[in-house]
Amino acid sequence: MAVLDIVLEGDPRLRQKAVKIRQVDESIRKLAEDMYETIPAVEGVAVAAPQVGISRRLIVIRYTEIDEEDEADEGIDVTYRLANPEVVRGYGNQVGLEGCLSIPGWVGEVSRHESVTVKAIDMQNKAVRVKATGYLARVLQHEIDHLDGILFTDRVEDKETLKFVGTDDDDREL
Repeated sequence: MAVLDIVLEGDPRLRQKAVKIRQVDESIRKLAEDMYETIPAVEGVAVAAPQVGISRRLIVIRYTEIDEEDEADEGIDVTYRLANPEVVRGYGNQVGLEGCLSIPGWVGEVSRHESVTVKAIDMQNKAVRVKATGYLARVLQHEIDHLDGILFTDRVEDKETLKFVGTDDDDREL
């Protein structure tokens, strides 16, 4: 398994529609595992294949959900490896801050569905449906956008909310 390099804004691969996966084979499973290993190495929660320079409709999500009000809560690991994910239903609306590994140091307020149903293919080539609310719904929508060449900054309606919160190591240009 390998930690992959993240493609940064300005790279044309981020703006292309990713290629549909015909069948999850060993090469797709390996890519998913490499993406899985990449997430903590880059301090992220999810990554889409175009963000590692691969034009495939594949997303990987990996984070620990913790109840902030329960000091004893060790958290629940949230992990998904989804090929050809597609939002088939969305309900409600939520506005929240988003950032992106491909746009280091920048955050902005984005409106998303509060709840979504996503259909996809898992790593065993089985059709799956994921019902998500809140943070997971936001992450799914953000990553699926990457598969269509859409960055979170495209969805920021009030540009005043777009702010640089990074370090001097991050590029301040947007």
